[in-house]
Amino acid sequence: MARCGTSQRRRRKLDTQADERRDTRPGRETWIEAGFLELADGGIDRVKVEVLARRINVTKGGFYWHFRDRADLLTSMLTRWSEGRTTAIARQTEAAGGDARARLRGLIRLYVENANPRGMAIEMAVRDWARRDQRAASAVAMVDTARLERVCGLFRDLGLNEEVASARAFLFYSFIFGQALLLPPGGEEARRRLTDACTGLLVD
Repeated sequence: MARCGTSQRRRRKLDTQADERRDTRPGRETWIEAGFLELADGGIDRVKVEVLARRINVTKGGFYWHFRDRADLLTSMLTRWSEGRTTAIARQTEAAGGDARARLRGLIRLYVENANPRGMAIEMAVRDWARRDQRAASAVAMVDTARLERVCGLFRDLGLNEEVASARAFLFYSFIFGQALLLPPGGEEARRRLTDACTGLLVD
């Protein structure tokens, strides 16, 4: 009887130790976040199981608790990125408040004045990935469609017809992402004057 009780205690101890090991294993989101860090640093070719395991400082065996293979991870990354961006544009266009013109100005300020180098690096890396991969291209197309539709709606609210509103929305996003890549002479003060002037041309 005592031997049976000892055996049960031993099993419970082993189960507890296994639970503790599972608790310290990096979760699914940790692997996805590591994937985005590598993507931003070196492009899609850097997003490999061995590389991510080194970044997280674990063995690669833990990866397969959460993903079937690398392709499963990449699909999860694209899903998270596209859903996150479409949710963000809905929130951003609503958070600015005021009329359509105020919301457009607020959106420009958000992208121009609150620079997010890591977010921009991921954005550019996903777009580069999309040039070679249809799944990534589909994710980018979905995000671009959501962004353009939201901003086009604001331009329609200003009284522009559908064709002009669509063209203005396209210029709007071309400006938002393009300005981050340019280094105009004159430093930050010159950049501020240029972005203010561009905002006026786009919105007013």
